[in-house]
Amino acid sequence: MQITGAQAVMKSLEALGVDVVFGYPGGAILPAYDPLIEAGLEHVLVRHEQGAIHMAEGYAQATGRVGVCIVTSGPAATNLVTGLTDALMDSVPILAITGQVASTAIGSDAFQEADVTGITMPVTKHNELVGSAERIAGAIREAFHVAHSGRPGPVLVDIPKDVLNQTIEWEWTDRVDLPGYRPTVRGHGKMIRDALELIAEARRPVIYAGGGLVRAGAGEELYELATSLQLPVVTTLMARGVFPDTHELTVGMPGMHGHYAAVRAFQETDLLITLGARFDDRVTGKLDDFAPHAKVIHVDVDPAEIGKNRAADVPIVGDVKVVLSQMLKILRDKLGGDERDALVPETTEWRAHLDELKRDHPLQVDQPESGVVKPQTAIRAIHATWGDDAVYVAGVGQHQMWASQLIPYTRGRQWINSGGLGTMGFAVPAAMGAKVGVGRDTPVVAIDGDGCFQMTFQEIASAVQHDIPVVFCVINNGFLGMVRQWQHLFYADRLSQVALPQDCPDLMKLADAYGIPGFRVQTVDELDTTLAKAKEITDQPVLVEVRVDPDEMVFPMVPAGASNDDILESPQEWAARLAAQAPAPDPEQPA
Repeated sequence: MQITGAQAVMKSLEALGVDVVFGYPGGAILPAYDPLIEAGLEHVLVRHEQGAIHMAEGYAQATGRVGVCIVTSGPAATNLVTGLTDALMDSVPILAITGQVASTAIGSDAFQEADVTGITMPVTKHNELVGSAERIAGAIREAFHVAHSGRPGPVLVDIPKDVLNQTIEWEWTDRVDLPGYRPTVRGHGKMIRDALELIAEARRPVIYAGGGLVRAGAGEELYELATSLQLPVVTTLMARGVFPDTHELTVGMPGMHGHYAAVRAFQETDLLITLGARFDDRVTGKLDDFAPHAKVIHVDVDPAEIGKNRAADVPIVGDVKVVLSQMLKILRDKLGGDERDALVPETTEWRAHLDELKRDHPLQVDQPESGVVKPQTAIRAIHATWGDDAVYVAGVGQHQMWASQLIPYTRGRQWINSGGLGTMGFAVPAAMGAKVGVGRDTPVVAIDGDGCFQMTFQEIASAVQHDIPVVFCVINNGFLGMVRQWQHLFYADRLSQVALPQDCPDLMKLADAYGIPGFRVQTVDELDTTLAKAKEITDQPVLVEVRVDPDEMVFPMVPAGASNDDILESPQEWAARLAAQAPAPDPEQPA
């Protein structure tokens, strides 16, 4: 069958089971948009190319499938760079297809020409400039495979316009032959036995659960391991929900703004069972002081992560779902017999200690019964309204930390955010992509800050046009909240360029302009009833603005570069520490 290269793009996506693409047409990619009319693909027309890749990320994070975006050459392709980097940092499987100027014009500084493969090489797992129409199917098939296998990540296929217009004989095969790409999936048997021996010997073990568990779909295996051996579990920002927060073995989230008990658990543990995590600086704090008494088991599908930041006593390269399955097979064979006592660590005292830390060091918020809404109260009310069935998507900043701290997540892929790169503007498009992925029966709630929201709210037009009923909740404190917090704490409250007037824009008028319902909450008395009204609307996007106390800060907090031992639970504790460090006044000098 004779088809064009452009048709080959669409037929390749269909053959791979892709059901939706997020994109924006333009000159170089225009040939591919013509066969899209007949293709069995849904297309979401975005308002900015960065929106397309964040939607693809949201879709991928919510479903575990590869998210696909398609844009034209030059500035359209360069507008993907932030999303590609974000996906690389957070191991999100993305396929980006970009148009390119005609192959005969490459290198001539043609209109909207850019060296897209050169620009994106550092921020993709794989990319390719396609040289002929015959290569299109193979390039897309291989890129798709690379995106979702091994450590997931973004890939890019750049296709010149004349290649899209070439005619070829269509041919498809599901076989992928990449001799230089063979991710290790199964863990080494001896290392797995060594890991189980270390676990059995430990007295203060803790599972350090990272986002790799979510990407691998290893929640069930994690649950069985933790409950079989009574191992406390700490879930990172990217792993929230992979082990239910409601379970007694849950300790909380670690890191700069983590739960106190989780941070202390890492500092006091004698064994870190590290699963799909990478010893990120936001978790470790001062690396030399992190988990100083711990031996380390490190399981990761990416061998480059093993030993990169912390040496591992038992390194295991492999897919964390497969490795855990290997461990569990050994445990299932032996836990029912005489060897049980030799395999199960004695953690009773340790778990009781962690329970005491959780009880004695709760998250603190002082919410008056009436008047101004505290942001923490708003986020708790959002969860109380939409509940455990919803998927929650956050932007980046204070609201992100509160949403990760305060909402009890119960399953993987329930919490979606930008972790490694910390991309402001992520929430609005990512929530839309997530909603497309999970379908109409699952509520998707975007929890955004006023700063983040103003970066990408133009995508609400796409939500309206394509009937994507996301709930957009804006926690509006009138500031770049996290930047203001740092200026307050570390720059003597010298606030520089952080004010965002709450009425500019007027979000209720913005909602009206997009033709969607808008609700504003200004006092705590209005909060629950207003959110309940918003929840009743399920057939179109909804915008909820909650005006909150601008002075509230995110605590606990480990100051940047400090040891986790220096964790602060409140701004009052920070002020007291500063006062203790201040030099004593000279009695001979006037006050």
